[in-house]
Amino acid sequence: MRYRVCFVCTGNICRSPMAESVFRARVEETGLAGLIEVDSAGTGGWHEGDGADPRTVSVLEAAGYDSDHAARRFRAAWFARLDLVIALDAGHLKALRRLAPTEEDAQKVRLLRSYDPAAGAELDVPDPYYGGMSGFEECLEMVEAANVGLLAAVQAETEGRAA
Repeated sequence: MRYRVCFVCTGNICRSPMAESVFRARVEETGLAGLIEVDSAGTGGWHEGDGADPRTVSVLEAAGYDSDHAARRFRAAWFARLDLVIALDAGHLKALRRLAPTEEDAQKVRLLRSYDPAAGAELDVPDPYYGGMSGFEECLEMVEAANVGLLAAVQAETEGRAA
């Protein structure tokens, strides 16, 4: 059985597709692609069907990551098939936990930067949408830093699972 992770931001065009691309690359590098499924979505549906923001694509490609993406909205029914839902900021965390059908589902929601010990109390990945390229580059740095701890946590969860 595959372990399923979904990254969630506001519109699914900046932060969550970036986190999805980075985590998918880490999963593939460690040979766990058969065990871990990676996805992303937004809390809102404003951009459904759109590709990632061109600045996200630019930053990802410059760092050597895949950027193929189509935005979509997170649905409450998805909790049943997901093992972990990764929120990019506290607003997403609250919205997703309110959307969760059960308390068990609400406990599946975690903040991405909670997996980065260097993050300290600053657990939000700031939304780069209304800023320039430097915000997208900073976002990528935060996402990459948190992915180390996230991958370790997911690896621990998947030990013993069959593909």
